[in-house]
Amino acid sequence: MTLAPALHGCFITGTDTDIGKTCISAALLHWCAQQGWRSAGLKPVAAGTALIDGQRINDDVQALRQAGSVPLTDAEVGPLQFEAACAPHIAAALENRRIDGPGLVRHAQALASRTDVLVVEGVGGFCVPLDDAWDTADLAVALGLPVILVVGLRLGCINHALLTAEAIQSRGLALAGWIANTIDPSMAHSEGNLASLRHELMRRHQAPCLGVVPRLAVPGPAYIAAHLDSAALAKLLSPR
Repeated sequence: MTLAPALHGCFITGTDTDIGKTCISAALLHWCAQQGWRSAGLKPVAAGTALIDGQRINDDVQALRQAGSVPLTDAEVGPLQFEAACAPHIAAALENRRIDGPGLVRHAQALASRTDVLVVEGVGGFCVPLDDAWDTADLAVALGLPVILVVGLRLGCINHALLTAEAIQSRGLALAGWIANTIDPSMAHSEGNLASLRHELMRRHQAPCLGVVPRLAVPGPAYIAAHLDSAALAKLLSPR
Protein backbone atom coordinates (compact mmCIF):
# COMPACT_ATOMS: atom_id res chain seq x y z
CA MET A 1 0.00 0.00 0.00
CA THR A 2 1.33 3.47 -0.87
CA LEU A 3 2.09 5.62 2.15
CA ALA A 4 0.01 8.73 2.63
CA PRO A 5 1.60 12.18 2.60
CA ALA A 6 2.42 13.31 6.14
CA LEU A 7 -0.70 13.71 8.23
CA HIS A 8 -0.86 15.50 11.57
CA GLY A 9 -2.52 13.92 14.58
CA CYS A 10 -2.38 10.47 16.10
CA PHE A 11 -3.50 6.87 15.68
CA ILE A 12 -5.24 5.42 18.73
CA THR A 13 -4.85 1.73 19.44
CA GLY A 14 -5.48 -0.38 22.51
CA THR A 15 -4.28 -3.39 24.40
CA ASP A 16 -7.58 -5.13 23.59
CA THR A 17 -11.10 -4.49 22.42
CA ASP A 18 -13.51 -2.66 24.77
CA ILE A 19 -10.58 -0.97 26.45
CA GLY A 20 -11.82 2.61 26.11
CA LYS A 21 -10.27 3.73 22.82
CA THR A 22 -13.34 5.67 21.78
CA CYS A 23 -13.71 7.45 25.12
CA ILE A 24 -10.04 8.43 25.06
CA SER A 25 -10.22 9.49 21.39
CA ALA A 26 -13.25 11.68 22.10
CA ALA A 27 -11.45 13.22 25.08
CA LEU A 28 -8.43 14.02 22.90
CA LEU A 29 -10.71 15.67 20.35
CA HIS A 30 -12.37 17.69 23.12
CA TRP A 31 -8.96 18.73 24.43
CA CYS A 32 -7.84 19.81 20.93
CA ALA A 33 -11.00 21.86 20.51
CA GLN A 34 -10.24 23.60 23.82
CA GLN A 35 -6.91 24.67 22.34
CA GLY A 36 -8.74 26.28 19.44
CA TRP A 37 -7.58 23.70 16.91
CA ARG A 38 -9.72 22.26 14.13
CA SER A 39 -10.00 18.63 15.20
CA ALA A 40 -11.77 15.66 13.67
CA GLY A 41 -12.08 12.00 14.54
CA LEU A 42 -11.91 9.15 12.06
CA LYS A 43 -13.03 5.58 12.69
CA PRO A 44 -12.00 3.97 9.38
CA VAL A 45 -13.71 0.66 10.15
CA ALA A 46 -16.55 0.31 12.65
CA ALA A 47 -18.31 -2.97 13.38
CA GLY A 48 -21.63 -3.04 15.19
CA THR A 49 -24.64 -0.83 14.48
CA ALA A 50 -28.13 -0.45 15.93
CA LEU A 51 -31.23 0.52 13.97
CA ILE A 52 -32.51 3.80 15.43
CA ASP A 53 -35.31 5.75 13.76
CA GLY A 54 -34.70 3.88 10.53
CA GLN A 55 -30.96 4.60 10.46
CA ARG A 56 -28.00 2.34 11.26
CA ILE A 57 -25.99 4.00 14.04
CA ASN A 58 -22.55 3.11 15.38
CA ASP A 59 -21.92 4.48 18.88
CA ASP A 60 -18.17 4.97 18.34
CA VAL A 61 -18.70 6.97 15.17
CA GLN A 62 -21.32 9.12 16.89
CA ALA A 63 -19.04 9.82 19.85
CA LEU A 64 -16.14 10.90 17.63
CA ARG A 65 -18.34 13.06 15.42
CA GLN A 66 -19.83 14.86 18.42
CA ALA A 67 -16.45 15.44 20.08
CA GLY A 68 -14.71 16.93 17.03
CA SER A 69 -14.75 20.64 16.26
CA VAL A 70 -15.08 20.23 12.47
CA PRO A 71 -18.68 19.56 11.36
CA LEU A 72 -18.79 16.12 9.74
CA THR A 73 -21.37 13.52 8.82
CA ASP A 74 -21.41 10.01 10.26
CA ALA A 75 -20.23 8.71 6.88
CA GLU A 76 -17.22 11.03 6.94
CA VAL A 77 -16.22 9.95 10.44
CA GLY A 78 -17.00 6.27 9.82
CA PRO A 79 -16.61 5.52 6.09
CA LEU A 80 -16.94 1.75 6.59
CA GLN A 81 -19.64 0.70 9.05
CA PHE A 82 -20.85 -2.88 9.38
CA GLU A 83 -23.92 -4.23 11.14
CA ALA A 84 -22.43 -7.18 13.03
CA ALA A 85 -20.42 -6.46 16.18
CA CYS A 86 -17.55 -8.82 15.39
CA ALA A 87 -14.09 -8.85 13.83
CA PRO A 88 -14.22 -6.45 10.87
CA HIS A 89 -13.14 -8.92 8.19
CA ILE A 90 -15.92 -11.27 9.34
CA ALA A 91 -18.46 -8.42 9.47
CA ALA A 92 -17.48 -7.38 5.94
CA ALA A 93 -17.82 -10.96 4.64
CA LEU A 94 -21.30 -11.24 6.17
CA GLU A 95 -22.39 -8.29 4.04
CA ASN A 96 -20.43 -9.38 0.95
CA ARG A 97 -18.39 -6.18 1.14
CA ARG A 98 -14.65 -5.54 1.06
CA ILE A 99 -12.46 -3.24 3.10
CA ASP A 100 -10.66 -0.93 0.67
CA GLY A 101 -7.36 -0.01 2.33
CA PRO A 102 -6.15 2.57 -0.21
CA GLY A 103 -9.62 4.10 -0.16
CA LEU A 104 -9.43 4.52 3.61
CA VAL A 105 -6.05 6.23 3.28
CA ARG A 106 -7.42 8.63 0.67
CA HIS A 107 -10.39 9.34 2.94
CA ALA A 108 -8.01 10.14 5.82
CA GLN A 109 -6.05 12.51 3.56
CA ALA A 110 -9.23 14.33 2.58
CA LEU A 111 -10.27 14.79 6.23
CA ALA A 112 -6.77 15.84 7.23
CA SER A 113 -6.86 18.66 4.67
CA ARG A 114 -9.78 20.16 6.64
CA THR A 115 -8.26 19.84 10.11
CA ASP A 116 -5.34 20.85 12.28
CA VAL A 117 -5.40 17.53 14.16
CA LEU A 118 -6.79 14.20 12.95
CA VAL A 119 -7.47 11.54 15.59
CA VAL A 120 -7.77 8.12 13.96
CA GLU A 121 -9.17 5.31 16.09
CA GLY A 122 -8.30 1.74 15.20
CA VAL A 123 -10.55 -1.25 15.75
CA GLY A 124 -9.95 -3.79 18.51
CA GLY A 125 -6.25 -4.25 19.23
CA PHE A 126 -3.30 -3.31 17.04
CA CYS A 127 -3.15 -6.32 14.69
CA VAL A 128 -6.77 -7.03 13.81
CA PRO A 129 -7.25 -8.56 10.32
CA LEU A 130 -9.12 -6.42 7.82
CA ASP A 131 -8.92 -8.91 4.94
CA ASP A 132 -6.76 -11.86 3.88
CA ALA A 133 -3.72 -9.69 3.18
CA TRP A 134 -3.59 -6.81 5.66
CA ASP A 135 -4.62 -5.64 9.10
CA THR A 136 -5.07 -2.54 11.25
CA ALA A 137 -1.30 -2.34 11.81
CA ASP A 138 -0.85 -2.04 8.03
CA LEU A 139 -3.39 0.77 8.02
CA ALA A 140 -1.50 2.56 10.80
CA VAL A 141 1.72 2.25 8.78
CA ALA A 142 0.03 3.60 5.65
CA LEU A 143 -1.26 6.63 7.59
CA GLY A 144 2.13 7.21 9.22
CA LEU A 145 0.74 8.85 12.34
CA PRO A 146 2.38 8.57 15.75
CA VAL A 147 0.61 5.97 17.87
CA ILE A 148 -1.00 6.46 21.26
CA LEU A 149 -1.67 3.23 23.15
CA VAL A 150 -4.67 2.96 25.46
CA VAL A 151 -3.78 0.53 28.24
CA GLY A 152 -6.72 -0.98 30.06
CA LEU A 153 -5.81 -1.24 33.74
CA ARG A 154 -6.73 -4.77 34.74
CA LEU A 155 -4.93 -8.01 35.46
CA GLY A 156 -2.52 -8.80 32.60
CA CYS A 157 -2.18 -5.21 31.42
CA ILE A 158 1.62 -5.09 31.68
CA ASN A 159 2.12 -8.02 29.33
CA HIS A 160 -0.56 -6.79 26.93
CA ALA A 161 0.93 -3.31 26.85
CA LEU A 162 4.51 -4.46 26.28
CA LEU A 163 3.52 -6.92 23.56
CA THR A 164 1.51 -4.24 21.77
CA ALA A 165 4.35 -1.74 22.09
CA GLU A 166 6.73 -4.26 20.52
CA ALA A 167 4.29 -4.83 17.65
CA ILE A 168 4.08 -1.08 17.06
CA GLN A 169 7.86 -0.77 17.06
CA SER A 170 8.26 -3.75 14.72
CA ARG A 171 6.16 -1.91 12.12
CA GLY A 172 8.51 1.07 12.25
CA LEU A 173 6.00 3.33 13.96
CA ALA A 174 6.62 5.72 16.82
CA LEU A 175 4.87 4.93 20.08
CA ALA A 176 4.33 8.54 21.06
CA GLY A 177 2.86 7.75 24.45
CA TRP A 178 0.24 5.79 26.33
CA ILE A 179 -2.84 6.48 28.41
CA ALA A 180 -3.93 4.29 31.29
CA ASN A 181 -7.67 3.69 31.47
CA THR A 182 -9.13 2.07 34.57
CA ILE A 183 -11.19 -0.94 33.48
CA ASP A 184 -11.19 -2.77 36.83
CA PRO A 185 -11.38 -0.27 39.72
CA SER A 186 -10.82 -3.10 42.20
CA MET A 187 -7.60 -4.23 40.50
CA ALA A 188 -5.06 -5.40 43.06
CA HIS A 189 -1.74 -3.51 43.19
CA SER A 190 -2.88 -0.96 40.62
CA GLU A 191 -0.20 1.56 41.66
CA GLY A 192 2.50 -1.08 41.33
CA ASN A 193 1.23 -1.98 37.88
CA LEU A 194 1.22 1.67 36.87
CA ALA A 195 4.77 2.11 38.13
CA SER A 196 5.92 -0.90 36.12
CA LEU A 197 4.16 0.36 33.00
CA ARG A 198 5.73 3.79 33.33
CA HIS A 199 9.20 2.33 33.83
CA GLU A 200 9.09 -0.35 31.14
CA LEU A 201 7.39 1.66 28.38
CA MET A 202 9.82 4.52 28.92
CA ARG A 203 12.87 2.25 29.20
CA ARG A 204 12.02 0.14 26.15
CA HIS A 205 10.22 2.65 23.91
CA GLN A 206 10.79 6.15 25.36
CA ALA A 207 7.00 6.38 25.55
CA PRO A 208 5.68 8.72 28.27
CA CYS A 209 2.41 8.34 30.12
CA LEU A 210 -0.04 10.92 28.75
CA GLY A 211 -2.66 10.43 31.44
CA VAL A 212 -4.23 8.10 33.98
CA VAL A 213 -8.03 7.95 33.77
CA PRO A 214 -9.92 6.65 36.81
CA ARG A 215 -13.25 4.86 36.65
CA LEU A 216 -15.66 7.75 36.13
CA ALA A 217 -19.37 7.87 36.90
CA VAL A 218 -19.78 10.14 33.87
CA PRO A 219 -17.13 9.16 31.30
CA GLY A 220 -17.72 12.13 29.02
CA PRO A 221 -14.95 13.73 26.95
CA ALA A 222 -14.56 16.76 29.21
CA TYR A 223 -14.27 14.65 32.36
CA ILE A 224 -11.71 12.32 30.79
CA ALA A 225 -9.71 15.19 29.29
CA ALA A 226 -9.23 16.60 32.79
CA HIS A 227 -7.08 13.54 33.59
CA LEU A 228 -4.77 13.93 30.58
CA ASP A 229 -1.32 15.56 30.61
CA SER A 230 -1.89 18.85 28.79
CA ALA A 231 1.78 19.75 28.50
CA ALA A 232 2.67 16.39 26.97
CA LEU A 233 -0.29 16.51 24.59
CA ALA A 234 0.60 20.03 23.47
CA LYS A 235 4.11 18.86 22.62
CA LEU A 236 2.74 15.90 20.65
CA LEU A 237 -0.32 17.35 18.90
CA SER A 238 0.35 21.06 18.48
CA PRO A 239 -0.21 21.92 14.80
CA ARG A 240 2.94 22.80 12.88
